[in-house]
Amino acid sequence: MIMKRIYKMILVASCIAGVSFFFLGCASGNNANVRGEFVRVSGGHFIVDGKPYYFTGTNFWYGPILASVGEGGNRKRLARELDTLKSIGITNLRVLAGADGPRGMPTVIRPTLQVKPGVYNDTLLDGLDYFMKEISERGMRAVIYLNNAWEWSGGFGDYLHWSGKPLAPIPEFDGYKAYMDFVSQFVLCDSAQALFLRHVRNIITRTNRYTGIKYTDDPAIFSWQICNEPRSFTQKGKPALAEWLSETAAYIKHLDGNHMVSTGNEGLAGCEGDMALCEKINSDKNIDYMTFHLWPYNWGWVSKDSIKEGAEIAITKAMKYINEHLAVCCRADKPGVLEEFGYPRDGFEFSIGSQVSARDSFYKAVFDYIESNKKDGGYFAGCNFWAWGGFAKPSDKHTYWMLGDDYCGDPPQEQQGLNSVFISDSSTIRIIKKASEILSN
Repeated sequence: MIMKRIYKMILVASCIAGVSFFFLGCASGNNANVRGEFVRVSGGHFIVDGKPYYFTGTNFWYGPILASVGEGGNRKRLARELDTLKSIGITNLRVLAGADGPRGMPTVIRPTLQVKPGVYNDTLLDGLDYFMKEISERGMRAVIYLNNAWEWSGGFGDYLHWSGKPLAPIPEFDGYKAYMDFVSQFVLCDSAQALFLRHVRNIITRTNRYTGIKYTDDPAIFSWQICNEPRSFTQKGKPALAEWLSETAAYIKHLDGNHMVSTGNEGLAGCEGDMALCEKINSDKNIDYMTFHLWPYNWGWVSKDSIKEGAEIAITKAMKYINEHLAVCCRADKPGVLEEFGYPRDGFEFSIGSQVSARDSFYKAVFDYIESNKKDGGYFAGCNFWAWGGFAKPSDKHTYWMLGDDYCGDPPQEQQGLNSVFISDSSTIRIIKKASEILSN
């Protein structure tokens, strides 16, 4: 029934987009040319080569843009960033396949990959291929997310507009309430979802032009992720959110039998405070592991003027939040990944060289918890800090990202440097490297 509904949705999307679309069959996941080991789940653990697999990772959403040869591309910097990350033990990179929408939209990253439904910037597709080649050569793996509930890469808002809705409100000008009210329609809109499913198929069934390996056969892909922080945004939409994630996960598994599927959901904070909904979503048979995020400043646990003073309170609340989600992992018998967590720089500063003592204490608490959990054989399998800024040099003339600026870990609607870990943050990097050494052994 799910597949029949999805096929119907795709046909509707083809009519909306005004293009012909033919369903050409699906990847079987059984290609004889598969190389290396895929990450699997067994007994509540990630398994590689028959052994439990734990990891430290980072968010590096702009990696495929750096890998391109067009606007925003910088392959020399990419190689430098990847080599540095490998040297400190980072093996898992959470990246965006590409942004959606027309050029020039405020607070949306540029360039965008999907400029219209099914119409792609080939230079960025090439960048995605090159990025996957480069991380494969370094023994790294990528979580590739395919959509975004937030405005900074198009996502929900653009799919709704492409399906006939008005342009999405711009939070910077219209406020986040107006934006969230608008994108709450996505989980209820079959035609918008269908346009997204076409994108899912176009990316997943791709063949890498540098390696000749189908994406479905590439073990450098850790998992396909449905969306960055998918939410219903309303109480009314909660059942529809669960249904959409379930159907999309099933479709991805239909296309690709080799790779895991994850939601990208924040956990309790992404389920309108409903842990029952969170558990329902993560109990789905096609969702391989649980994701949850952790944002003490964004969630009001600390304020701008209490970053250092509030760190201990933030850590206490963070440990409680983690425990609540690991309990769900235990009942579902699935690994849990804290795939986003961040903490501002001391004094709510943004510049390179500003102090990060509070962030260091927060990072250390998270890594210590994973290390302890590993010793106990628990479900806490890995984390991706937000985010890697590396060798970026944010502008000292303006606070928010503008075209031509280096990409940091912070998306364009946030202050550049707010949550980024730069190469100069030596104390933080030492903490990350030590945790990586412990978790990899």
